[in-house]
Amino acid sequence: MAKTSKIARDRQRREVVARYAARRAELKAIINSPDSTAAEKTDAQRELQRQPRDASATRLRNRGATTGRPRGVLSKQFGLDRIAFREKALNGELPGIRKASW
Repeated sequence: MAKTSKIARDRQRREVVARYAARRAELKAIINSPDSTAAEKTDAQRELQRQPRDASATRLRNRGATTGRPRGVLSKQFGLDRIAFREKALNGELPGIRKASW
């Protein structure tokens, strides 16, 4: 199990990313638009740099939902780390998943 402080920090980062997501998208659209002027682009870049670091989605870390483990996360399918996934699969708690045998 991961440290509680790491899990809490990740939760807080996810909230900050969600709070700033719409504004960041607007600013990036201004920066990437060929129709905007150079002054608009520089203003958008400055405002984007003034935002908190944790507002960037690249600072998020995938973590297992039950244990908070940062590595080996099967996030697309289940949101579990590999160890919790294996335990739940062997206990029959995941529908449609069973141990392979051939």
